Amino acid sequence: MVRLLRGAVVPVVLVLLVALTGAALARIYAGPLLPQLVVGAAIGSVGVSAATRRMPSWLVAPVSVTTMAIYTVLALQLAASRAQLPGGLAEVLSDAARNGIPRLLTAMIPVEPTPDTVLVPVVGAWLAGLAGTEIAVRAGRVLLGYAAPAGLYAGALYVVGPNADPAVWPTLAFAAIAAAGLAVTGRPPTAAAPGEITAPVRTAMRVRVAASAAAGLAAVVVLAATVGPFVADQVGTRPVDPRKYVQPPQIDSLDENPLIRISGWALNPDQHLLDVASQPGGPLRIRLAVLNDYDGITWRVGATYRNAGRVLPPPSVLPNSTVDTVRQDITIADLTGRLLPAVASPTGVDGARVAYDPGSGTLIRPEGLTAGLRYTVTSTREAPDLGLLSAADVPSGDAVARVLRLGEGVPEQIQRLADQIAAENGAPYQRAVAIEEFLGTHYRISADAPSGHAYPNLGFFLFGPRNGGGQEGTSEQFAAAYAVLARLMGLPTRVVVGFQSATGNGPVRGADAFAWPEVLFEGVGWVPFDPMPKPDTEPRPVEEDFKPPTDPPTEEPTNAPTETAESSAPATPIADAGTSGGALTGAVIAGGLSTLLVLVLGGAAVAVLTMRRGLRRRRLGHGPPAQRVAGAWLEVSDALRLAGRPAGSHLDATEVATHAHVAAEGRRATQVRKAAPPLDDLAGLVNQATFAPFATDEAQAQRAGAQAVAYADELRSRRSWWRRLWWSLHPGPLRWSRSASRRRGEPPSSA
Repeated sequence: MVRLLRGAVVPVVLVLLVALTGAALARIYAGPLLPQLVVGAAIGSVGVSAATRRMPSWLVAPVSVTTMAIYTVLALQLAASRAQLPGGLAEVLSDAARNGIPRLLTAMIPVEPTPDTVLVPVVGAWLAGLAGTEIAVRAGRVLLGYAAPAGLYAGALYVVGPNADPAVWPTLAFAAIAAAGLAVTGRPPTAAAPGEITAPVRTAMRVRVAASAAAGLAAVVVLAATVGPFVADQVGTRPVDPRKYVQPPQIDSLDENPLIRISGWALNPDQHLLDVASQPGGPLRIRLAVLNDYDGITWRVGATYRNAGRVLPPPSVLPNSTVDTVRQDITIADLTGRLLPAVASPTGVDGARVAYDPGSGTLIRPEGLTAGLRYTVTSTREAPDLGLLSAADVPSGDAVARVLRLGEGVPEQIQRLADQIAAENGAPYQRAVAIEEFLGTHYRISADAPSGHAYPNLGFFLFGPRNGGGQEGTSEQFAAAYAVLARLMGLPTRVVVGFQSATGNGPVRGADAFAWPEVLFEGVGWVPFDPMPKPDTEPRPVEEDFKPPTDPPTEEPTNAPTETAESSAPATPIADAGTSGGALTGAVIAGGLSTLLVLVLGGAAVAVLTMRRGLRRRRLGHGPPAQRVAGAWLEVSDALRLAGRPAGSHLDATEVATHAHVAAEGRRATQVRKAAPPLDDLAGLVNQATFAPFATDEAQAQRAGAQAVAYADELRSRRSWWRRLWWSLHPGPLRWSRSASRRRGEPPSSA
């Protein structure tokens, strides 16, 4: 009986050591499921090895691994059912096997026990128990058998890293249990028969033991002296987080700047994006993305997303805020991308695997949105105490530097406008309201306003001529202009893109998409503002309230006549001039006028030709790639107008490409000539440059320019000689260029 108990000590110790790995990991996992699965793996692996110790050693590993596979399948099935994951068992197992390690290292803390986050700990625990039992029980090397559980435990501490409190008590328990196992399994000295060991032999043995003890003590002292300081220095340091070595889920350029999608949705107000059913009902603002970073060209999300389970970290709630819980059932229709719409701030998601950014409180679906995707979001909606705003200050310092930063090159007029509003309003909240009122009373909404929120676009929106497309825009320009002006006044500001549901139930369409700014106040939190104009109101001209100073004239104008040599000379009578002299004078005058007319016409032709060439160079050779693609498209549009076959303004890029092909083939059909260059590729590049400008690269811009020039040259070559000549000298493209700039909402470029 005693021998049986002594034989059971090592397996029990190994079970406890492996099970402590689950206790260490439990500090970053939600719920008790993972520690329970690790304990089961420890008992199963050690039990199988102990039960088969009398079998040949080469049979133990296959039996144990087969049992491990069965246990792992059951564990993953249990985790999937607890997490309510969709899909069959085969799909769940395949996904967990492919993504187990990366999702474990990119998961949101606390980690929900899902198949992909429990697979590695369960398999690791089973293999550690198998290796430890085979070495400690079968081979009798107890101390060496502790190596596998110790390595597993160290790996668990590394995975946890700085995301939990130090594991002091589990570590002490691990050391104590290991020491107890060694003490119990130590072999007692056997009693020697009388007279078996002589005195000289006993003395030699004692000397040998003393020497060994002294050598061991010396080794311990040397080890403590060399390694001790390093270990002591590491006690108070922050552990390394392995998550920094793994790339978290990413979003593409379309989701990085969803603000550019506002204009597209405004032009398609009936597009069915999603359906929502919320409890409780009522007006609902659904958030898609939070944009914190602005470089003077574009706003970006700049978020770091971590894989998350159904339960998300609870948001921090201010003590003076009113909080209610909103539950939304959302079904995706035509909405694309990876950003997942939800009411702020989400605390739980069912029905979809998500990644979460706690900084902005936004969600993504790493696999992308698909039509018919249905999920449920539970959110904590916070309503700040607005009564504190009038006296609230705004935070400053490194904590909010990101939402105060602007790109270099702020236009002088925008800076002057911000200075004027700030000078008239002192308190932060007064400044925030003043910006809201200024934009709401001086500008109008235009659904067909072009997209763009770089400094030049905002400058044209704020100060451009009203009859030329300025001083009007979508919520993209209103929100972006508000945020830039607010940051110039020292207000921490961000831009939010989302949707407004009037009832909280039913379809959400393109007309419901909009952007709004939010300002951060101390003790209140993020407060949304609405700079959009009120319905049925006529905006007041900007010039009435903002008149940027003009430079004084360099010279004073004068109306005094200037005396010339001709005016001071006496008049010469011409009554006596002969007829021959008069005829000669008339011929000279006629010849001079003809020469002057030829010179004027020739100079005008040269000027137009030079300006036309300069216009083409600017369109195709200057600016960002997306702008050069747009310039290539203008070259095609001008060519069609010069050919007398202009494209209608209601046609999209693909339809214009078809029209251009028909226009080229419709002339001189009886002549044998090569087909006109197709414009389908150029039309695709135009659509990309319009809706995803930052995805357009240098090679695409060069290809677009080459296609536009080839088409225009081919279209010109199909005219008669005098039409080809007039084609080159026609001044129309110079005027059309200015009109196109006004329609795009840009300041017209000089010819």
